[in-house]
Amino acid sequence: MRITINDDFDLNKIVYSGQCFRPCMFNEGSKTYRFITKDHVLYISETNDKVVYDVSCSDKEWKNIWHGYFDLNLDYSLIRENIPDNDTYMKECAVDGKGIRILNQDKWEMLISFIISQRKTIPAIRSCVEKMCERYGSRIDTEYGSVSLFPSPNQLINVSEKELSECGLGYRVGYIMDAVKKVYYKDINLDLMKDWDDENLYDELIKIKGVGKKVANCVMLFSYHRTGRAPVDVWIQRVINEHYNGADPFYSYKDCAGIMQQYVFYHSIKD
Repeated sequence: MRITINDDFDLNKIVYSGQCFRPCMFNEGSKTYRFITKDHVLYISETNDKVVYDVSCSDKEWKNIWHGYFDLNLDYSLIRENIPDNDTYMKECAVDGKGIRILNQDKWEMLISFIISQRKTIPAIRSCVEKMCERYGSRIDTEYGSVSLFPSPNQLINVSEKELSECGLGYRVGYIMDAVKKVYYKDINLDLMKDWDDENLYDELIKIKGVGKKVANCVMLFSYHRTGRAPVDVWIQRVINEHYNGADPFYSYKDCAGIMQQYVFYHSIKD
């Protein structure tokens, strides 16, 4: 099936923007990318027309799953245009990051992935996540071969810390097991929390061991679509110090703060 996307949309920038760890370029020659969410797998290919894409799913699945996943109801070009002229650094980052969109990803996967992300490079995070998927996730067949899904709490509840540590998780193993137990035993209901306000959602997330301010804000931004949250890591803090004299620039962008953070993060890691 072919679809048309007229707004900012760059698959390569999305994949390497730091917000997701399983999407990848599947076939460089055909510019095909693979995205996975829950038990849905999408292969999407660029065409010579920059707004037309070939997708592996049905029209119904595109509308019900992937349209929202790629946040296609939001006009990102308009958001970029509204960056004030006096914020020259943000404008520079937005030009560089044009095409990035905030993905609406699976809440459980984002929770575990960003617990893993602490003090790890993006390639190292990807490696750990893939090892967990291959060892403990279900496998499904696609037109391009079988794919391992992200393991559920049910699939991880009986895994020992020793076994889990073999995925290269280091000190994060205890944090992950705490999250597994809290979600498995329903001490925390990630889906129910989608209707909570930001402060209550944040307070609930940080009850999980290893979930601090940065991880909680990442989970909120990338799986609850709280685009007013702008996670601050060492890269972002460096930008704040060097380009904004230590004053957080994201606060003034309100509900678009998280989008601005992604432009800045992409620009900073790219450099």
